[in-house]
Amino acid sequence: MKKLLTLLCSLGLSVMVFAQGSITGTVVDAETGEGLIGASVFVKGTTTGTITDFDGNFDLGNLEPGSTEIVFSYTGYADKTQTVDVSAGSTDLGKISMGFSSVGLAEVEVIASVAVDRKTPVAVSTIKGDKIEALIGNQEFPEILRKTPSIYVTKEGGGFGDARINVRGFDQRNTAVMINGIPVNDMENGWVYWSNWAGLSDVTSTMQVQRGLGASKLAVASVGGSINIVTNAADFEQGGKFGVSVGNDGYQKYSLVLSSGLGDNGWAFTFQGTHTRGDGYVDGTAFRAYSYFGSVTKQFNNKHMISATVLGAPQWHHQRLTASRFDRITLRTFVDPDNIKAEDPERDQYGVGIRYNHTWGMKDGEEFNWRRNFYHKPKAFVNHYWTISPKTDLKTSAYVSLGRGGGTGPRGRLRTPGSVFDSFSGFGRNTHDANGQVRFDDIVRYNQGQAVSGWGDAKGQYNGQFVVGNGGRIQGDNVGSGFIRRASMNSHNWYGVLSTLTSELSESLTLVAGVDGRYYKGIHYRRVENLLGSDAYFSASDDNNPANLITAEVPAEFGSFGDNTHDPGDNVLNYYNDGLVNWFGLFGQVEYSKDKVSAFLALSGSNQGFRRVDYFNYAENDTPSNDIGNDGEYRKSNWENFLGGTVKAGLNINLDQSNNIFVNGGYFSRQPIFDNVFLNFRNFVNEDVKNQSVSAFELGYGYRSPKFNLKLNAYHTEWGNRQFDIGFSDFEYEFGGETLIVNATAVFEGVAQVHQGIEMEFDYQPVRQLTFNGMFSAGNWRYTKDFETTLTDTDNNRAIGTQTLPTEGVKIGDAAQLTASIGATYNIVSGLRAYADYYIADNLYANWDVRDGVPEQVAKLPSYDLVDAGISYNFDLATTNCTLRFNVNNVFDNIYISEMDTSIPDDPSTPNINEVYNNRGLFGFGRTWNMGLKVRF
Repeated sequence: MKKLLTLLCSLGLSVMVFAQGSITGTVVDAETGEGLIGASVFVKGTTTGTITDFDGNFDLGNLEPGSTEIVFSYTGYADKTQTVDVSAGSTDLGKISMGFSSVGLAEVEVIASVAVDRKTPVAVSTIKGDKIEALIGNQEFPEILRKTPSIYVTKEGGGFGDARINVRGFDQRNTAVMINGIPVNDMENGWVYWSNWAGLSDVTSTMQVQRGLGASKLAVASVGGSINIVTNAADFEQGGKFGVSVGNDGYQKYSLVLSSGLGDNGWAFTFQGTHTRGDGYVDGTAFRAYSYFGSVTKQFNNKHMISATVLGAPQWHHQRLTASRFDRITLRTFVDPDNIKAEDPERDQYGVGIRYNHTWGMKDGEEFNWRRNFYHKPKAFVNHYWTISPKTDLKTSAYVSLGRGGGTGPRGRLRTPGSVFDSFSGFGRNTHDANGQVRFDDIVRYNQGQAVSGWGDAKGQYNGQFVVGNGGRIQGDNVGSGFIRRASMNSHNWYGVLSTLTSELSESLTLVAGVDGRYYKGIHYRRVENLLGSDAYFSASDDNNPANLITAEVPAEFGSFGDNTHDPGDNVLNYYNDGLVNWFGLFGQVEYSKDKVSAFLALSGSNQGFRRVDYFNYAENDTPSNDIGNDGEYRKSNWENFLGGTVKAGLNINLDQSNNIFVNGGYFSRQPIFDNVFLNFRNFVNEDVKNQSVSAFELGYGYRSPKFNLKLNAYHTEWGNRQFDIGFSDFEYEFGGETLIVNATAVFEGVAQVHQGIEMEFDYQPVRQLTFNGMFSAGNWRYTKDFETTLTDTDNNRAIGTQTLPTEGVKIGDAAQLTASIGATYNIVSGLRAYADYYIADNLYANWDVRDGVPEQVAKLPSYDLVDAGISYNFDLATTNCTLRFNVNNVFDNIYISEMDTSIPDDPSTPNINEVYNNRGLFGFGRTWNMGLKVRF
C-alpha cells in the first residue's frame, strides 16, 4: 500500500511538473524595432517574472496552464498587458512592441539627435532613466557618468551642484551639454553649472554621452563630446509617484509627480516638484533647493502636435573653493601623512580632515560662509511637430532661458594701525579662530567700531558712519578697514529657435536640414549682499559714480527676478557690464541606410557675434556717436562677428548580426569665446583673435550577442589655435627707468594640443539573474607646441612684451587619463536587486597654473579606487507599485586626492616624504549613503 501511494504521488507530481508551461518572445521598440534590454516581464499580481536579455529576448517558465495576464514594463515606455493562453510546453509570443510612455518623446529624441546603436557611427554610451533613478542617490547628476569611458567627474569643492565633468580630457566649456537637443552651455564662456539643474535626474528619460564630434547636427562645442539629456514629456497614462529619500549629513529629498494622461480631447499634462536640503559633507556647505518640471501636450490630429515644457531649480548652497595662490592652505592642511611641522608658527595644527572648509564660520549662532552660490534659471520650450506627409516632417522648438543669481565672496581688508595685514585668506590667519573658522562675529563687532583683539585700533567713522572702503581710500586706513560680503551677479536673458526638417528622399536616403538661431544677453555686476554690521560700503571706482556710498543690502536667496537695485548704478561696485551674443546657423545632413550599411555626411555653418557694453569704466556720454566704438574708448563696442562651421562624416557596417565596425571624422572651425574677443575687462578688441580648429578621427568595433556586448574604439583629436588669457596682480616690470607694480594680463595664442586614446565597454549576462558590466579607457593628452604669450599692463593699457613658454610635450591635467571599472547586478528574486561597482582612476595630472611657471614634470596625483554598492526592492502594495533602495558610495571610505591646482612632484631622493601634499588641491568625498522610497500610483 505504501509503495502504491508513493507511486501515485510521484505520478501526480510528474503530471504537475510536465503540465507547466513557458512563454518566450522578444520585446522591441515600436518605432525602431530594436530589442529593449532589461525590460520586465511578469505575471500580473504576482512576483513571478523575468527580464529581457541584450536582444530583448525573454523566457518565462513555470507557468500554470490556462489564461494568464502578462505585464511588460520598461522605463520610459507605456506598460503593456497581454492575455496569454499558456499550454504545456513553450508558447512563442513573437515580437512585443512597446511605445513611449510620454506623448511626443520620440519627436524630442529626433530634435536631440539621439544616436542609435549599430546604426549611428559614433562612440556612444546611453543611460536610461530607471538606471539613473536607481544609482543617483545623493550624488551630483554628472556623477552617474563616472563609469563611462574617458569620463572624469569630481565634486570639485564639494558644494551642492558644484560637480564638474571632463570628456576625453576636455572640460565642460568644450563639452556640449544639451537638454532635449537645446544647448545649455553659457554662450559667453561655455561653462555649465549643474546646480542650476538640480532635480533634472528625476525627469530624465535618457542621458546619452556621444564622445568626439558626435551626431549632433548643430555646430556645438563638442570638442570632447556631447551630453544629451532627454527629459520626460507628458505621460500617456494617468497616475503619479511620490518619493522621499534621506542620507548622510542631514540630506533630505521629497518629490511628487502627477500626470493627467492623454485624454480624449488630445490633452496630456505632467507636473513634477522636488525639495532637497542638507548640511553638506564638507564643513559649512548647507544647501536648500527646489525644482519643478511641467509638460503639457496637445495632439490636434495625426499631423499636428504641440508640447510645452518648463523646468527650473531655484537654489542656494554654501561652497568650498580651492585655496587661492595667496592662501597658505595645501593638501597637507587637510591630511598630513608625513606629520611634518611647518616653519610658520601660526600653522600649528595639521590634519584637520578632508571635510575642512576655510571659508565658513558662525554668525549669530548660525552657519555663515563667504562663498554662497544662489541661482534660478528657468528654461521653457514650446515644440511644434508637423507631419507634412508620410515622408516629410518638421519639428520646431522655440525656447527661452532667464537666469538670475550669482556667487558671494569677501570684500575688504584689515588695515588698521597695529593689526597684522590679512585678506581673509587661509587656515591659521588673523581672521580665523583656533579651529580654522572665520571669526564672523568679530568682523561684525569690528565693522561697528569695537576693538577686536589682534586687529589693532578700532575703526573710525566717515561722516558719522562706520564705512568699509576699498583699500582705505577715505580718510586713512582705520576708516575704510573691514569686510563686507559682496555678490558677483551673472544673470542672463537667452532666446532661441531650432527647427529641423526631415524628408525621406528614397527608401535608403534621408535629408535632414534646419536652422538654429539664438540671442543672449549676459548681465554682470557686483553688489553689496551683506554689510556685516557696517553702515555702508564706499565705492570709488565707478566712473559714473566715483563716490558711491552704498547702504543697500540684497540677500543671496535663490535668485530673484524682482531685484533691480543695480539698474540706476546705486548698488554696484567693481564692475557692471553686459555681454551680448547672437548666433545664426544653418545645418544639413544626408543619411544613408540600407541593409547592413548606414552613413551620414553633415555640414553646418554659423555666424556668431559679440558686443560688450560697459556701464562702469566709461562715462555715460563719452562720445557723440551713440557711445559706440571698437578701440576700447567707448561704452558700447561694435559687433564683432565670426564665421564658423563643421563638416562631419561617418560610416557603419553591420558585418553580421553580431559584429559591426564604424568610422567617423570631421573638422570644426570653432568661433572664439567672448573673453577671447575683449581684453583686460574693457572694450578693447583682440585684433589677433581667430577661430579655433578641431579635427577628429575615430574608428570603432562592436559585438552583440544574447549574452555579451562589447564596444571598442580608438580616437585622435587635434585642437589648434586655442586662445586664453590670465590676469596677474602686483606684476613688476621696468619702464622709463623705474620699476612699476601693476595689474597685467597675459594673452596666450596658438595653443595646440592632441588627445588620443582607446575606449572599451562591455556587458555580460551569463544567466538571466546576473549581469556584469565594465569599461576601460586610456588616453595620451598633451600640448604639442610651446606657448606664445603677449603681456599687457592693464592699468596703463601698455604692451610689456612677449614670451615663449616651453610647453611642448607637457601633459594636460585636470582629468584621469586612465580609468576602468567593473560591476555586477544580481536579481536575487523577482523585484530584489543588488549591485556593486569597482572604479579606478590613474594617470591623473595636476591642472597646473601657468602663473607658477611651466613645470618640467607635471605632478602626478596618486591613483585611487572606489567601490559603490546598493540594493533595491520593487513590490506592489495595494494599488501602488513601490521601490525601496539603499546606496553607499565609496564603501571603504578611501581617502583620495581628486584634483590639484599646482604642480610640485614627488622627489625620488626623499621617498619617505609625500611632496605631492604640498600642493593646493582638494580631496574627494569619503563614505556617503542614501536610502529612498518611491511610490507609483
